[in-house]
Amino acid sequence: MRVDKWLSAVNVVKRRTIATDMLKSGVVYVNGMKAKASKNVAVGDKVTIEYLKGPKSYEVLQIPTTKTIPKSQKEEYVKEL
Repeated sequence: MRVDKWLSAVNVVKRRTIATDMLKSGVVYVNGMKAKASKNVAVGDKVTIEYLKGPKSYEVLQIPTTKTIPKSQKEEYVKEL
């Protein structure tokens, strides 16, 4: 699954366009390397977002099969590090 789609589907960001803008700005890293929107994520990958207040890291636990998941199931798909 594309990293921009994953960020939106697991409720890390509200909309996919926001995720795409973050990737274009160069603040999203997958396994320590700057990512483009088309970069695929797999189970076990580490996604880091450089916010102004500091970086936040996430680990991919599962790839969602639907467009979005309920916020109550977020812990099954992503773990904040």
